[in-house]
Amino acid sequence: MKKLLLIGWKDVTLAFRDRTALILMLLAPFLLTLGLGAVTGRFSGASSSGISHIPVVLVNQDGGSLGNALVTLFQSTDLGGLVDPTLSQDPAAARQQVDTNLADAALVIPQGFTDSIIPAQGQTAPVPAVQIELYTNPTTPTSVGVVKTILDDFLSQIEVGRVGGEVAVSQLVQSGRIQVQQAQAIGLEIGARQANASGQSTSIILNNTTSRGAAVPFDVLALLAPSMALMFLMYTVSYGGRTLLTERNQGTLPRLLVSPTTTIQVLGGKMIGIFLTGTAQMLILILGTTLLFHLQWGDPLAVVILVLAAVFAAASWGMLITALAKTPGQVSTIGLAIMLTFGILGGTFINTDNMPAWFQLVTKITPNAWGIDGFTTLAMGGGLPDIRTPILGLVCMGISIFAIAALLFNRRGLTER
Repeated sequence: MKKLLLIGWKDVTLAFRDRTALILMLLAPFLLTLGLGAVTGRFSGASSSGISHIPVVLVNQDGGSLGNALVTLFQSTDLGGLVDPTLSQDPAAARQQVDTNLADAALVIPQGFTDSIIPAQGQTAPVPAVQIELYTNPTTPTSVGVVKTILDDFLSQIEVGRVGGEVAVSQLVQSGRIQVQQAQAIGLEIGARQANASGQSTSIILNNTTSRGAAVPFDVLALLAPSMALMFLMYTVSYGGRTLLTERNQGTLPRLLVSPTTTIQVLGGKMIGIFLTGTAQMLILILGTTLLFHLQWGDPLAVVILVLAAVFAAASWGMLITALAKTPGQVSTIGLAIMLTFGILGGTFINTDNMPAWFQLVTKITPNAWGIDGFTTLAMGGGLPDIRTPILGLVCMGISIFAIAALLFNRRGLTER
């Protein structure tokens, strides 16, 4: 164990003596977080959340109870400080406002939306499903995510009400309390009540309440800081893996293997070095943003455990990159490509909630996606039990990727004496 720690500590020391590495490990993610925070208004003092008065264009072609309820929801006082809705009669004009950056999203409620969910009196034939159109601006992913969450919350309430109404009517008929002929009228009444309730309530507010009842202010920096830290973590782990090939080319590694040091100890020591370096990087960035910007990361114990899991998964990717590369230069090139690719897939630059289901599934191969999910949950007031899934996903990823890397190292003979 002592040899593992010595090898690992040596790599940590070398990493923090390299000025170029320090710039990319610490300064670059810090400055990018600072810049994005300024762009989103985090430091303007105009809003505690950095997100307010999101311009949304509403086109209600439905005219039914559900369409009106959705418009009422966006115009409600609960969302008054978050969204700034305007009404339009022309879907094309609404989309044009989004294309010209005059609005972040356009919501088109088509004709027949209400009838497709709540059949009209006397209607016997089923009405084809009608979908609401959400036309979004790709340059404002955070604002779009807020609007989409509000819409998803509304539709979820409608679906719960619809299913609940069907179950209630069915039980009333089976118990003999109502006649079959009365089922449709009562179902319509339940649906109308649900529509009115959906337009008057929403779970999307500027302050999120935890299970303990404490209000947690939403901070856009809580989304940006973890994203940048996790993306540049991939550079750190690839830098650590590169030292293995550098030492092999310089002859340091063969001399190390001549000593009473096994291949497993060498690989384990390198893994520990990458792990310690990545952990130090993440904790320094977390401490820096906490002290300078008063950013609330959440439960300290849960944050530390999530950091350790994320670094473990990323370090395993660093070892895999090293096992696949032939030269230190290739490690740098592949590592940079992986860093940017994982940043895109993991949600650093785009809101993956708006992507197709297959794309969201692909994101799960990245430690970024799991990590961002966990950090966001903690920042919104969650605790350690709420991030069990991200932690488990990261740990399983780290074990499987490291096993593949070790197999490749052994097959290629990269650590032979």
